Amino acid sequence: MSQIGKKPINIPEGVSAKLDSSNVFTAKGPLGELSYVVMDGIVVSIDDGVVEVSRKNDEKKNRELHGLTRSLIYNIIIGVTEGYKKELNLVGVGYTADSSNNNFLLLNLGYSHPIYFERPDSIEFETPNNTTIIIKGINKQEVGEVAAKIRSLRKPEPYKGKGVKYSDEYIRRKAGKTVGA
Repeated sequence: MSQIGKKPINIPEGVSAKLDSSNVFTAKGPLGELSYVVMDGIVVSIDDGVVEVSRKNDEKKNRELHGLTRSLIYNIIIGVTEGYKKELNLVGVGYTADSSNNNFLLLNLGYSHPIYFERPDSIEFETPNNTTIIIKGINKQEVGEVAAKIRSLRKPEPYKGKGVKYSDEYIRRKAGKTVGA
């Protein structure tokens, strides 16, 4: 039995969860609404504010999907109540970010031109200062994907540590060349 899959999920106050006849789990909360199509071998039951995920049989495919389905449903419920956020830091002289335009994030990352990163519909950008970007949204996958795309524009390099990095990321530094006498 899956260790993660057998854990029940408590539905918090203010969140309505339902499973319709076409096997689509939908959760609606204060931040928005998300849905997930449950695969055929997985059974989702909602009773008295608790969601339980089980599988029909012990086939390999169903065992693989059991914990995954429970994790995705849990992420949906957390997303519509609290939301998700990732923080990126820009390290380097002249590296700046500006989110004053609602549709674009303006990035200066040491290239000869500024980069205009288009904001997806369900994502919000915040720039508390010009070297910090906070990415917020209700879908955990989209928040992580947007953060990874922004980071890939200028990955941190190991010699000076310049680039776009996650706030909790540690950059392993390398020693530069030494001049022999």
